[in-house]
Amino acid sequence: QVQLMESGGGSVQAGGSLRLSCVASGYLDSSHCMGWIRQAPGKEREGVAAISPGGGRTFYADSVKGRFTISQDSAKNTLYLQMNSLKPEDSAMYYCATDPSCRTVVVVPSNLVFGSWGQGTQVTVSS
Repeated sequence: QVQLMESGGGSVQAGGSLRLSCVASGYLDSSHCMGWIRQAPGKEREGVAAISPGGGRTFYADSVKGRFTISQDSAKNTLYLQMNSLKPEDSAMYYCATDPSCRTVVVVPSNLVFGSWGQGTQVTVSS
């Protein structure tokens, strides 16, 4: 089973930037998509971004396109999310997730299998 450990969250003002990291350990299926999801209090889980196996394709939620960039360092088993031009509505707990399908991560994160995401890192954006 894969273990996912997120870091890099914090509190920033609107317009600021943060870079999240996720280190994967244990059994990581190299054929699986990796990505980021988020959940704010009282709201549904929301897909943010995903990257295909090998990093050839990236996918973003409309709400973050042009502001967030997902990337990975396979040698370090690390996934990143560069977040620029942050808005208060980006405030949430951010989780690293993995699934056979990038569509599941970004479009229907409610279908993620329990245990396929980490403990999360909090992002708070103030206006």
